[in-house]
Amino acid sequence: MNESTEVIQEILQSIGLDKDYRTTSLTLLEKGESRYLRDLKLNFTSTLTSAHLTAKECALLGLSIAVNNNNTPLTSYFTKYAEEQEATAAEIGEAVGCASLLASNNVFYRFRHFTQKEKYTQIPARIRMQLMMKPVTGKEFFELMSLAVSAVNGCEMCVNAHEDSLIKLATTEERIFDAVRIASLVTATGKVIF
Repeated sequence: MNESTEVIQEILQSIGLDKDYRTTSLTLLEKGESRYLRDLKLNFTSTLTSAHLTAKECALLGLSIAVNNNNTPLTSYFTKYAEEQEATAAEIGEAVGCASLLASNNVFYRFRHFTQKEKYTQIPARIRMQLMMKPVTGKEFFELMSLAVSAVNGCEMCVNAHEDSLIKLATTEERIFDAVRIASLVTATGKVIF
């Protein structure tokens, strides 16, 4: 067994997948004995810790991004990890709901931003967002998840709005940065494990 195979098996084991699980992308990295596999392992492991977020917050952020990216293995992994960090069923459901709600908002507000037509800003959005009104995870953390999902989905208008809200809620820039870092690394892992 070469080093690439060993690293892949370590990654898969940490996610709770069988050591023989493979995607085409993993197989290509393995055959090429890619040095990137070690980076992938370390990067994914770093999604579980932060000096500015609790382990539960890391888990819920990871879950929201995995759901947003429609990644079944990572959704299962982060659900289990969130439960281990004592996230309630309501908090887990809210992370899932956040991903879904922000997917619609990101499409809608990107459209408004791209077209830059005043008329579209005058027409009511008619998108229900009750989930945002009294989030069980708290307003600040819901905004943090919303920002992370918006960053992954590439909605400049939403990223700016959520970042502004977070700053007004006295969230540190380091906390914001870590949330986006975790979102980026969950997304990267999902490119080869899906």
